[in-house]
Amino acid sequence: QVQLVESGGGLVQAGGSLRLSCAASGSIFSINVMGWYRQAPGKQRELVATITRDDTTNYAGSVAGRFTISRDNAKKTVYLGMNSLKPEDTAVYYCNANVKINPMRMSNTYWGQGTQVTVSS
Repeated sequence: QVQLVESGGGLVQAGGSLRLSCAASGSIFSINVMGWYRQAPGKQRELVATITRDDTTNYAGSVAGRFTISRDNAKKTVYLGMNSLKPEDTAVYYCNANVKINPMRMSNTYWGQGTQVTVSS
């Protein structure tokens, strides 16, 4: 069983910063892509950023230049640094990881429970 646990969400004023963390635990052989997604009320879940095991990153256009995704492979943890936050960044943020629990098996995608980020104007 694989678990992803997020932390670091909260309430911040526009222009402020937050840093989210997501730690993976359980029966893990390897982790390939890790990422962050978000879902605002009444909207579909959307990609925020992803990072591969060799640190290749990808960002949604709406956060590029403001958010930074990083990971610590030894700690099985992915981070999301968020600067210059805007009210439209308000959402539940979910981490996501593509995990292989056995070298002979296909990888599966796992999700965290989500952490609320609220940006006030």
